[in-house]
Amino acid sequence: MKQQLKLFLIVLVTAVAASALTLFIVGKGNGGSAYSSADSEKFEKLMAAYDKIKSDYYKKADDEKLTDGAIKGMLAALGDPYSTYMDKKEAQSFEESITSSFEGIGAQVEEKNGQILIVAPIKGSPAEKAGLKPHDEIQKVDGKSVKGKTVNEAVAMIRGKKGTDVKLVLKREGVGEIDVTIKRDTIPVETVYSKMIDGNIGEIQITSFSENTAKELTKAIDDLTEKGAKRFVLDLRGNPGGLMDQAIAMSNLFVDKGKTIMQVEPKNGTKEVYKAENERKVNKPTVVLVNGGTASAAEIMAAALHQASGIPIVGEKTFGKGTVQNAENFSDGSTVKLTIAKWLTPNGNWIHEKGIEPQYKAELPSYAKLPYLDPKKKYQSGSTGDEVKVAQEMLKALGYNVKPTGSFDDQTVQAVKAFQNDQKLKTTGIITGETTSGMTVKLQDKLSKHDTQLEKAIEIVKKEK
Repeated sequence: MKQQLKLFLIVLVTAVAASALTLFIVGKGNGGSAYSSADSEKFEKLMAAYDKIKSDYYKKADDEKLTDGAIKGMLAALGDPYSTYMDKKEAQSFEESITSSFEGIGAQVEEKNGQILIVAPIKGSPAEKAGLKPHDEIQKVDGKSVKGKTVNEAVAMIRGKKGTDVKLVLKREGVGEIDVTIKRDTIPVETVYSKMIDGNIGEIQITSFSENTAKELTKAIDDLTEKGAKRFVLDLRGNPGGLMDQAIAMSNLFVDKGKTIMQVEPKNGTKEVYKAENERKVNKPTVVLVNGGTASAAEIMAAALHQASGIPIVGEKTFGKGTVQNAENFSDGSTVKLTIAKWLTPNGNWIHEKGIEPQYKAELPSYAKLPYLDPKKKYQSGSTGDEVKVAQEMLKALGYNVKPTGSFDDQTVQAVKAFQNDQKLKTTGIITGETTSGMTVKLQDKLSKHDTQLEKAIEIVKKEK
């Protein structure tokens, strides 16, 4: 295996559009063999199987496929969804996710108990606009089942060129199956978004931890301070994680020098402790906002700020990703990603598959969890089913007089016509095309203006001293 100077310690797994988000420290490869002469018999068995295939199999066997299959098989035998093999194309996407923009739908995914699940859509991405939610299960991609697929294989099915469509069948808890068609696009690489809210509060949304995120955060803090920010809300909702050095650098801005940010514990039990070494520190009252899509490096930062600096956490329980992966390249450009350690909070807690509970719980309105409706489908008088009920719930949330029964009755027709009239659309009483898209946009606008989780965070940060 080709040794690298960078060891990628991955706290989050693959992205639909980017194949993987990583968390890393700089270190040196160990070099040499990982096995002793006592293991030679096992490898002789492996080589004997290879020779048997090459000599006796009735078709010509592809050497590369055999090798890749052997590696995939060994990793699969670990029963760890975060230990995977990436071919050259997947490894390239892995690197792109750290350093540049990419094309896809923009959603982080993971494999869990044989299911391919959405971790979180990226802010401003086609996936977010299509209404994908954390914990949505991807069942089919363009009509092909992902059952039994690895995360990397599912990612390869979903990725594609900008402007092309991908059709997903999702399963959402409490809703059932959802059909979604998403147009692929270039996924934005900007990871920090900031603005002034409620007079003197600086809201900073961090969408992932990429190469320049710490610099972006520092600039956002400085810009908001110049504008008069006296307090900060750090919004880590839907943040799937990223580079560990960035999480540490960003935590450095809020944790007193010498205090623990995180710990890494390999199988020998020896803990490596990362402490704050900041040259500057933010002393303004701050709260952290999280939800079920807050994962990995984002959880590292949330836990560090709370446990080391007493900064409150507001929102919903986080995702719960507490293992660390090392990724190294083979000479042909492929990559093996292997779980090598746990990461622990400053207090030594392992949050894997548990998540972090906020001190102040806050949920979004129920309409925030409504599934996406395909604008290409048509719902009209006489239509019935779960999707009709979703459309009725959307109309009700927008203030129109309708009962979510799942039956497209006369009352629903009148509500649709009222919406179309308000939006200056053709008043057909039929939900399709611009009407469907318009309902989705208006609901998203309402949610952004009535963000109950953000409102709770503002309430709490105002009390902080």
